[in-house]
Amino acid sequence: MKKSFLIIAMLFSILAVNGQNQSETVSRLFENNNELKINVYFTGLGLFEGTYERNLNSKSSLGITGLYAFSQKYDEDVNFQISPFYRRYFGRKYASGFFTEGFGTLGSTDGKQLTDINGNLTLNEGPDVIDVSLGLSVGYKWVAKSGITFEALFGMGGNLFNADKTDHNIINRRAISIGYRF
Repeated sequence: MKKSFLIIAMLFSILAVNGQNQSETVSRLFENNNELKINVYFTGLGLFEGTYERNLNSKSSLGITGLYAFSQKYDEDVNFQISPFYRRYFGRKYASGFFTEGFGTLGSTDGKQLTDINGNLTLNEGPDVIDVSLGLSVGYKWVAKSGITFEALFGMGGNLFNADKTDHNIINRRAISIGYRF
């Protein structure tokens, strides 16, 4: 009787330990620290925007976004942007849910200016303008069990140095992105 009880107790403890390992494996899927994303919203506008994000812990991450205009089809006035960011997550799951973001941007826009001289609008076509901006964004991220991520965000920032050389003195940051967490 004692041997039967001992064997059953040992089998139960082995199964319990094995069950803990499986649940840890499933929970670790959401704790992967790297993400690559593509902004599908901008792709339709003739722009390519890719993002790399590194999760520091369950509530914060750092990342960088690169944007390049491969077509001026919809008259977007940006040539390129590089934007590092820091995010703070407020969701219950690992690095997901509602977030706020602080970002900086180094970017190039066209040098068009509309100036009002005696009530007349004139167009001043200057050279492209490179400027640095700072801004804030808000958004929401969903993470599937397979590691696929979906994200929507909107933010605004202001140019710091050359805002007087172009009419584009406000940076809009908007995205509907799909990616993969690994």
